[in-house]
Amino acid sequence: MHAQAQTTAPLPATRIAVVNSERILRESGPAKAAQAKLEQEFSKRDHDLQDMAAKLKTMSDQLDKSGPAMSTADRSLKQSQLAQLDADFQRKQREFREDLNQRRNEELAAVLDRANKVIKAIAEQEHYDLILQEAVYVSPRIDITDQVIKVLGASASAPAGASGSQ
Repeated sequence: MHAQAQTTAPLPATRIAVVNSERILRESGPAKAAQAKLEQEFSKRDHDLQDMAAKLKTMSDQLDKSGPAMSTADRSLKQSQLAQLDADFQRKQREFREDLNQRRNEELAAVLDRANKVIKAIAEQEHYDLILQEAVYVSPRIDITDQVIKVLGASASAPAGASGSQ
């Protein structure tokens, strides 16, 4: 009888919360700052590529327009120059995309790392037993994404390391 009384004692309520990582990467201050940093870092190369694309189009249009009137040697030379410029453009565009994707992944990983530290701090402060980052359905009652975004925004303006020790 004594053993049965122990098993019927109420268990403490399990506290569960959910965080939407995609919203954090879209809406948080550090994510927006990372996006702005990437735009600034890659804007010159993007502009150069746009200029190169315009030059390529201009050359192609000129060749289409005046190509039939050109000598075979001149037309062949222009086609060769156009093909070389196009190949160069394609290479630079591919390198640009690869570099941008790599830097974006680095920046987003840093934001997620900070977010995970904030989530862990919230879990410890508010005694959560489980915090999930992906779910099929989430009740707004247990969604703490806004709270995480708010703390991340506050920690972005605070000195590094200040948010984890509150």
